[in-house]
Amino acid sequence: MVIKVFLASSSGSTAIKKKQQDVLGFLEALKVDYAPLDIACNEDNRMWMRENVPVEKKPTNGIPLPPQIFNEESYCGDYETFFDAKEDNAVYAFLGLPPPPGSKEAKEAYLLENGPVENGTIVNGTDDAEDEENLEAEEENIDDDTLKAPVKEEEAQEEVEDEEAKGEDDQPVSEEEEELRQLEEEEDE
Repeated sequence: MVIKVFLASSSGSTAIKKKQQDVLGFLEALKVDYAPLDIACNEDNRMWMRENVPVEKKPTNGIPLPPQIFNEESYCGDYETFFDAKEDNAVYAFLGLPPPPGSKEAKEAYLLENGPVENGTIVNGTDDAEDEENLEAEEENIDDDTLKAPVKEEEAQEEVEDEEAKGEDDQPVSEEEEELRQLEEEEDE
């Protein structure tokens, strides 16, 4: 598949020149094969471009300005739609090309088709019926006190001891003493 980019080599508009350079530079950076077709020097190119840009994509005066981008005979878009695709990391989809392996666009397409991946394994979600059942169960159990994790006796005892230790002497504890106390607690656990 050849990407056709219709350009005006002798455009007097700096805006058009910048847009053309942006499109071509980005395609070159992606190593996408394209054919630049000049509409300023070739009347056939100009007529083909004007005839093949969809009516809804033409400006109010009816004459589309370059750059216009096609994949063979299929219209891709103009600079604005190209720019939007570039911002969304969807240039290959915009061009109607498969993204190269390892590209961000390829990874996003893979995730859309196959779901998330964890540790090299595709993680399949549950079906809709299971999702609904799980959601209903969660909603029913939100206020159920029986689901709350019981506080371990050891943790409760540690909290009481900490409170007692604070009350024993209200004098500040040095950083070294605090670190020592934390180490002892960790060893006890």
